[in-house]
Amino acid sequence: MSNQRQQKPTLTGQRFKTRKRDEKERFDPSQFQESIVQGLNQTGTDLEAVAKFLDASGAKLDYRRYAETLFDILVAGGMLAPGGTLSDDVTCTDFCLFKAQEDMETMQAYAQVNIKLLLTLQCYHKQLLLFLKGFTESERNKLAMLTGILLANGNISASILSSLFNENLVKEGVSACFAVKLFKSWLSEKDINSVAASLRKVGMDNRLMELFPANKRSCEHFSKYFTDAGLKELSDFARNQQSIGARKELQKELQELMLRGDPLKDIIAYIREEIKKNNISEQTMIGLIWSSVMSSMEWNKKEELVTEQAIKHLKQYSPLLKAFTSQGLSELTLLLKIQEYCYDNIHFMKAFQKIVVLLYKADVLSEEAILKWYNEAHLAKGKSVFLEQMKKFVEWLKNAEEESESEEEEAD
Repeated sequence: MSNQRQQKPTLTGQRFKTRKRDEKERFDPSQFQESIVQGLNQTGTDLEAVAKFLDASGAKLDYRRYAETLFDILVAGGMLAPGGTLSDDVTCTDFCLFKAQEDMETMQAYAQVNIKLLLTLQCYHKQLLLFLKGFTESERNKLAMLTGILLANGNISASILSSLFNENLVKEGVSACFAVKLFKSWLSEKDINSVAASLRKVGMDNRLMELFPANKRSCEHFSKYFTDAGLKELSDFARNQQSIGARKELQKELQELMLRGDPLKDIIAYIREEIKKNNISEQTMIGLIWSSVMSSMEWNKKEELVTEQAIKHLKQYSPLLKAFTSQGLSELTLLLKIQEYCYDNIHFMKAFQKIVVLLYKADVLSEEAILKWYNEAHLAKGKSVFLEQMKKFVEWLKNAEEESESEEEEAD
């Protein structure tokens, strides 16, 4: 047998040139762009042909390596220079977002064709929003519409909106304008509840005010701006979110005042000021007060001891509860809060009746409110247990009412 080593096959001629060209396209950004742009220009405006070309090119070219370049081409037609402007020395394609018509139908068609790639490249979408100042108004509008469509379809996360809180974009008013187009697009596909759920999921529901500079970051300004732009439902949502935030802060402050042992008259004065300042209803406030009162105590875990502890604690705070139950609806709200609390905290199940009687004797709850709760307005939570507990007291109230009416008739 021959001892000569077998020679490896070599690439010659055309095969070598083809391989070198493929490698250059694969690893050279400018060559990669040229290949994609040339292919897109050859397909023209036929969306099906474009989709087939992009799928086929994905098998040959390294989309992952040049993901940012590819995203630039799909959006702007070519590689973007720092700041968001197109590089002067490159060939561009007309098949891109920025060259498309500015209407929802076109944007939806564009999203459909490029959906797979847009999903793969969504991290660059967030980055691209930082360059909004470098785009024309029309280009920003199209990008906003596409972003809204992708958000509505659940293709991208609402966390992408954090790019709009960039200080320079906010200062120039670019963020707010972009948000108008984005939310109009999103809300044309989904209702406000769906949009709100997506925002809450990533903690964006409480950050919408940041679309404006600090000196304009108010609920009034936000509401007027978006209502004037035809987005009243978004304005209402933001107002509601601010109200929820204010209530949480208020409850936290109330708990601190109680734990500190501040005089009840000072706490009452503070609450009245907050009601006026934040336009909070008495019904909402009594719920906050009840939660704060019950959260300010470390409760005994033993059922037989917690009732006595609750009566003593609530007796101390009954003047506070009385100050904010001047309306029948507020009394009923408080009763429902008590029922809910006693049901959710199992050690309080047997304490419900005693708490209600205490607050009745302290003039916090009226006979009318208790009877309304018993007859028709109670919750389903623990209904049979609490109605049974209240049965004898309600009978006593009815008898007392009948005796009172009888006495009045005799007096007449």
